[in-house]
Amino acid sequence: MTIGKSPRRDSHTSSAPSAAVPDQAAEQSGVVERPADAGPSIGRVLAAARIEAGLTVDQVSTATRIRVPIVHAVEDDDFDRCGGDFYARGHIRLIARAVGVDGDALVARYDAAHGGAPGPRRATQLLDTGPIKVTDHRRPNWTGAMVAAIVAVVALIGFNLFGSGSTTDHTPGAASAPLPSGASAPSTATAQPPAPAPSLAPIAAAPADKVTVKLVAEKDKSWVTAKDGNGKSLFSNNLEEGQDQTFTDPKKINLVIGNAGAVHVYVNGKDLGPAGQDGQVVHLTYTPGDPQAG
Repeated sequence: MTIGKSPRRDSHTSSAPSAAVPDQAAEQSGVVERPADAGPSIGRVLAAARIEAGLTVDQVSTATRIRVPIVHAVEDDDFDRCGGDFYARGHIRLIARAVGVDGDALVARYDAAHGGAPGPRRATQLLDTGPIKVTDHRRPNWTGAMVAAIVAVVALIGFNLFGSGSTTDHTPGAASAPLPSGASAPSTATAQPPAPAPSLAPIAAAPADKVTVKLVAEKDKSWVTAKDGNGKSLFSNNLEEGQDQTFTDPKKINLVIGNAGAVHVYVNGKDLGPAGQDGQVVHLTYTPGDPQAG
């Protein structure tokens, strides 16, 4: 009896674990590791820029009108709290503008990590495929009738006004008699000069050996941070519309203004106008003498 040999296994056909299995598992789990050389994340970039600008999360929330928990979530790269890609892009742009970094570049990084920017809608989606409405011409055109009635009323009023004016002009005795020579015309009542509009008073008697800065919130509120020449904090809070603050120091005054277009600046008694544009974050430094922003 011949004992059959078991079929020889070919080493080339043996089942070996595929190298693509870990990648497929990672793809199915939804966890994609970011390359080590990709640099800091979007949230870390925004948080570092905020700290460098000397701002708190509450101040960024006030300047952007984004709730504090959402600002925290964006800095932690938790964009699910934003409510969708559209709102996430808007939040990134607003926070970036408030802390002074390039928002478009960060949005481009967000799009690259989340499937790209949304494409335009197809033209077929914009077509109205509803049923065609047929106008019933047998019905009376009330709109035309109303327009004709309004025109007739306006014409009647205009005729009455012009007719009464011409009657008054030609009424006998309406013309005034000429004044005798040497007689002066009756003087009309002296018109009172208009009251001057309330203006923002500049700094009075500013010391020449010190720097004196006055900030006035004219048309909106803005958060303001002020430090003296030694780096000591003089003010860090919202400046509400209509409020003002004055700071004095022998060396210099350092300012960070969140909504620069809303704040009017006076330095050493000189009116410098608005600190910047609406929504702009500016860093300013002033010293004694002729005011020049640093």
